Amino acid sequence: MAQTRQAKRKHSQQAPSSPSAPATTAAASSNVRTDADAHGAAAAAAESSPLRQPNLQTQPPLPHRDVVETLQHTSFPDSSGAKMIDSPSHQVAKRAKSGNSSGNLTSAKLSNTAEENGANDWHDGHGSSDDDDHVNHAFDPLMHVDNSEILDSSRPKTKTAEWQSTIESAIKSIVSIRFSQVASFDTETADTSEASGFVVDKAKGLILTNRHLKLFLRNAEEVDVFPVYRDPVHDFGFLKFDPAKIKYMEVEEIQLAPELVKVGLDIRVVGWASILLRFFINWSFRNDAGEKLSILAGQISRLDRNAPDYGELSYNDFNTFYIQAASSTSGGSSGSPVLEIGGSAVALQAGGHTRAATDFFFPLDRVKRALNLIQMGNPVVRGSILTQFLFRPFDECRRLGLQDVTEALIRKTHPDEIGMLVCETVVPKGPASGLLEEGDVLISVDNVIVTKFVPLEMKLDESVGKEIVLRIERGGESMDFTVTVMDLHSVTPDRYVEVGGGKVNNLSYQLARQFAVPVEGVHVCEPAGMFKFDSSSDRGWIITTVDTKPTPNLDAFIDAIKTIPDRMRIPITYYSIADVHTVNLVIVSMERHWSGFRMAVRNDKTGRWDFTDLGDPVPPKQLEPMTATFAELDDSLGAAKNLFKCMVKVSFYMPLRLDGYPKSRKQGAGLIVDVERGLVVVGRNIVPFSMGDVNITFADTIIIPGKVVFLHPTHNFVFLSYDPKLIADTPVQSAVASDVELVQGHSVKFVALNHNFRPVCVETTITDITCVMIPQNSTPRFRAINFDALTLDTPLAQQCSSGILADSQGRVQGLWLSFLGERNQNSADVEYHMGTSFRMVKPILQHLQETASANFYPPPKLRGLTVELSPVQMAQARHMGLSDEWIRKVEQTNRHRRQLFMVRRVEAGKETSRFLKELDLILAIDRKVITRIHEVDVSCDWPDEVEVVLLRGKKEMTVRVPTELLDGDTTSRVVLWAGAEPHRAVLHQSKSLPSRVYVSGRSKGSPSYMYGLGQTQWVTHVNGVSTPDLESFFACVSQLADNEYVRVKTISFDNVPCVLSIKNNLHYFPTCEMRRDDREGDGNLCSWTQRTVGGSGSGGGVQGE
Repeated sequence: MAQTRQAKRKHSQQAPSSPSAPATTAAASSNVRTDADAHGAAAAAAESSPLRQPNLQTQPPLPHRDVVETLQHTSFPDSSGAKMIDSPSHQVAKRAKSGNSSGNLTSAKLSNTAEENGANDWHDGHGSSDDDDHVNHAFDPLMHVDNSEILDSSRPKTKTAEWQSTIESAIKSIVSIRFSQVASFDTETADTSEASGFVVDKAKGLILTNRHLKLFLRNAEEVDVFPVYRDPVHDFGFLKFDPAKIKYMEVEEIQLAPELVKVGLDIRVVGWASILLRFFINWSFRNDAGEKLSILAGQISRLDRNAPDYGELSYNDFNTFYIQAASSTSGGSSGSPVLEIGGSAVALQAGGHTRAATDFFFPLDRVKRALNLIQMGNPVVRGSILTQFLFRPFDECRRLGLQDVTEALIRKTHPDEIGMLVCETVVPKGPASGLLEEGDVLISVDNVIVTKFVPLEMKLDESVGKEIVLRIERGGESMDFTVTVMDLHSVTPDRYVEVGGGKVNNLSYQLARQFAVPVEGVHVCEPAGMFKFDSSSDRGWIITTVDTKPTPNLDAFIDAIKTIPDRMRIPITYYSIADVHTVNLVIVSMERHWSGFRMAVRNDKTGRWDFTDLGDPVPPKQLEPMTATFAELDDSLGAAKNLFKCMVKVSFYMPLRLDGYPKSRKQGAGLIVDVERGLVVVGRNIVPFSMGDVNITFADTIIIPGKVVFLHPTHNFVFLSYDPKLIADTPVQSAVASDVELVQGHSVKFVALNHNFRPVCVETTITDITCVMIPQNSTPRFRAINFDALTLDTPLAQQCSSGILADSQGRVQGLWLSFLGERNQNSADVEYHMGTSFRMVKPILQHLQETASANFYPPPKLRGLTVELSPVQMAQARHMGLSDEWIRKVEQTNRHRRQLFMVRRVEAGKETSRFLKELDLILAIDRKVITRIHEVDVSCDWPDEVEVVLLRGKKEMTVRVPTELLDGDTTSRVVLWAGAEPHRAVLHQSKSLPSRVYVSGRSKGSPSYMYGLGQTQWVTHVNGVSTPDLESFFACVSQLADNEYVRVKTISFDNVPCVLSIKNNLHYFPTCEMRRDDREGDGNLCSWTQRTVGGSGSGGGVQGE
């Protein structure tokens, strides 16, 4: 979902406003030196200027543009925009019918006031099916130009009938483009989008849009398209379709007429609600939003504004003028033609103001040139000296060093000119680096005066590989420089490398220009996997070295990665392009086992990106045993200081975001519970499932791999294993469990690692022990249930996510863990820090110790009731119908806590749900009154069936309830077709089980994202075939052909059925099945087998949404 981009206010990016005619008041003439005054003062000097030599030419005139005049008296708002005031009387100003004259004929007050009121807050013309908050809602009176006040006096009055005829003809050429950017690249992230476009050559099937793609016509016909040209800098591109495939509609074309644009021109913007993205294209989409054609009226108000700035680290056009209009077009009309009454396109809709009825259009001068070349079958050559120019008014140019004699000459030869081009950014190490400087005023190119962008680009495009002579003025001095023009396409990336779950490409001219850095280095375009660095920002990272090897470009990066063994920990140095002064270093594990190592290259002939495998991974090195020692702690800590020898740091990397878990990596403290076997217990918020890489750090020195042994199905802990031989003689210790149960008021030692993983220890008190319910998240994910939570009388506890509760002898009584909760209104995931009794851990540990065989640990067979319970006090229970006899039984059973438990949720699809219902009050199980939550905890001791006495609807009843066999391995099989098996959190929150094919996550840019197959949906049928489980689902989807529509029936989490048509895309997203098999692998790592069907897509390491 592309979002509206808010532009950062930059004075350097604001366009100059054209000068008013000389004011008639004395105050104005005495305080302001107008451009006319400067022109008169230097007129005589211009005659003797050295610039007036026979070989110095003026820039060649561009196509004729009409004369436009302003009225003598116009109303404008004041600077606050709150009221209207009258401007002084102005003389009628006329523009000559020559050249690329594009001066703004509205008053200087109008333009300046608009900019002061936030004219830099604009959108880029992109709409969104998911987020329409930032479209143009308000009309800005600052930019309004009344049709009755600015008109060509020689033109007949516009008639509604003429516009009606024009629009009826034009809509046969306008198309709705819906597409997907399947991967992050350069300045853009993966997303699905919509756009408008229009046919400019119906015979050759050429469409113009904003550099962007499935095509939809007015009658809902669908045709495949592919890009044939994207401009490296400017916001336009051409698509191609096969005209023969259009069956039911006669397609027309719209002529490009950039010469007709002028201030005051009445226009119509005709297009579809749409979004715009720029690089990767998935060629299929269905037409829904595109069924509404939008026709919006407006009027050209400026021709010479500088390109809008959409913010840092995003795409921004430059070295061009933009046309400004008061048109009130929506944020979804990007790529629409801007039509004049004759039916020709005079501009291309590109962006707009988010808080006003102001839009920005891209001029068509360079577009028409590119179209002509494409029609002739010639390449569109583009030249550059890697320098950004901005248009500045003469008064500012004078302050920068423009000589009076030069200004006088230019005003004489170009009487309608109001400014010059000024160097804004000279990219280091570029052709002009060391020659041009920021603030230089451009005078001429090869002895031809240049004051506009179009003549400058014309000269650069025809001089690629050649030398040109630039004349500039700097601080009042005239200078000539010879510069070699380079190929602009050579500094525009057309390939990326995918490795370790992330993606990188060569740094582009687009980003280098924004931050004035050389066009070199490797840019992390998708910071994920091993390239998800620990930093405050995820964007703009430039890698400088990999394992000490310099990476000035993508080829050097590939060579460095090829030699590094899988799982080896290496240093990577990088910096943020927004902060070139700070170099960062991070240690990462080479990841070549979950995702591939390949390069994608753009193929402009097919419109796809071709993938090349870059070789198999170097096998991991054999780990050698190492010995480390622990830092000495002060004796004042007593026995607690030795507990730190039982603690390790656990890091977990997740290649896929499964089971609703929101992160891709997590770390925290673990507790060694068996040194000889190498067993560690850690919180399940740290290791939520088995698919991933576990690393365990001992004594802050040794890092070795670990393996998930057992995930508890209801409690917040996991058992890991490691190879004890790899830590040799490191003096680690097993935690010793205490036989004393914690109760409220007990003193304990709180031993933990803080957020910096430094040891902390404090003596504190247990303030409360109570059964808690962690809030549910809207996207189901694991929650610990049916447990007593401990709270401590120390604020230090809330600063530590992992730790131990111990007695004075150093024996462990409880664990301090972090619990993942709900996502709040600020889209932040809430974590709760609480303690739990060590009683829950001991029976699982005992089973693992007794059944261990070599490196294999059979999971314990836990049984119990698949329900979530909440405590009920006696006062509430009495009103639910509990008798006095049962209240006395509760009082006799538990002297410390008078409570019973009510069924809050029953797991869907289980036998328990047939006998127990929500809001049942559990009184006794097998004749034992239940007043403590651990009495209904799952364990190995439950029989196959139990007798439950309960209270339902104020009636006491006895039922025989079968127990369920539970395991904690929630997801052991995944199909990468947007599907995964339902995990237990889903079954807890859902009252029904429509299918066992549950959408656990999706990738942006994928078919599931494009067509609306979202998380928390159940897939019940594929092409009419029932898919009750993943086996049948995989059998269906593995037979599907590429680039064909598939009917998918789903049921939402709220039991709402829906049928989607999804187009298969095996090239970028092949069908892949992953299964866990604990008996395969090297014994230290979680082993998963993978099977891929078709395509050359993203593989197993695709990050979920």
